[in-house]
Amino acid sequence: MTITVSRTAVPENGVVRYASIGGLELEAGGFLPEVTLAYETWGTLNEDGSNAVLIEHALTGSTHVTQGDSDEPGWWEQLAGPGAPVDTGRYFVVSINIVGGCYGSTGPSSPAPDGRPWGSRFPLVTLRDSTAAEARLADQLGIRTWFAVLGGSMGGARALEWAVTYPGRVERCAVISIGAASTAEQIAFAQAQTLAIRQDANFNFGDYYGGPFPEDGLALARRIAHITYRSAHEFDGRFGRSAQAPETPLQAAVLGDRGRYQVESYLDHQGSKLVRRFDANSYIAITEALMSHDVCRGRGSLGEALSRATARFFVAAVDSDRLYFPSQSQDLAAALPGDVQVHVIEAPIGHDGFLTEIGQLGAQLRRHFSA
Repeated sequence: MTITVSRTAVPENGVVRYASIGGLELEAGGFLPEVTLAYETWGTLNEDGSNAVLIEHALTGSTHVTQGDSDEPGWWEQLAGPGAPVDTGRYFVVSINIVGGCYGSTGPSSPAPDGRPWGSRFPLVTLRDSTAAEARLADQLGIRTWFAVLGGSMGGARALEWAVTYPGRVERCAVISIGAASTAEQIAFAQAQTLAIRQDANFNFGDYYGGPFPEDGLALARRIAHITYRSAHEFDGRFGRSAQAPETPLQAAVLGDRGRYQVESYLDHQGSKLVRRFDANSYIAITEALMSHDVCRGRGSLGEALSRATARFFVAAVDSDRLYFPSQSQDLAAALPGDVQVHVIEAPIGHDGFLTEIGQLGAQLRRHFSA
């Protein structure tokens, strides 16, 4: 199936669509015979196709960056929308669900050629693979060159991979709250999350479709992840040692029920929310894609790898981030061609500040887009 977009027509804004991009040879040696990508767009592609902006979602994000014609608010409204730094009245904004995801793109829950879900048979898909898939969709949409590609966390890693893999197709690149590669510590946190899912009694090696869902494992994975997304200062200031009334742990223990602290209740809530909207196998697939993140792989030193890029770079970090430390952003910026500064989001919340406080960088992003 080929998608043809008229550059004079106004497409639906913020409505999920689907494109078939054919078979995909994978970096690790696997093969997906027929890949579908789910995506949303906002705005209109201009006559020469020069106003397209790709916004990459983070780990469990969807394609729904901003509201558009739907009733559902987007997850990065401070960044994209009418009059926002990524102005949907000026730019043709695109967001694509990553290969391996569960928001419409081909992933473990999708039917394999035999009609059954891929499940345990779903191959390792790296961020470079997802970039190659997105490049095919860009071709179908009539986008030869992106005015900008940007994202935070895993989305930032995807944006960086775009700028290095397809340097002639990216004019500007914003890399927020991510480094040049996943570190040993970040891989360790990720492994704990994937193992929590795999050790769930209902996981069945990934072939749980049609049976009990590995809810406990996925919820535990989310708890582990969320601890890294927030700062110690955030937890202490928001919850301290307070009990989740009336579940006072010391009093409840006397009655045979341990009870919970408020921070425990909060993590339980985060786990339950994700279970309602996400597939456990997709969580593993995308987490392992992020574990594979290394812009230097097969490209020499960091400086050599980044020398391939020709885009104007915008690098930003959250000052309280304890998952992707600001020093990683600084190392990335120092290795990029030219004089690239690191913009700082001041947010006591931790890593998630890249989502909640991106508005702090509105003026800087507007200048970057006008340069």
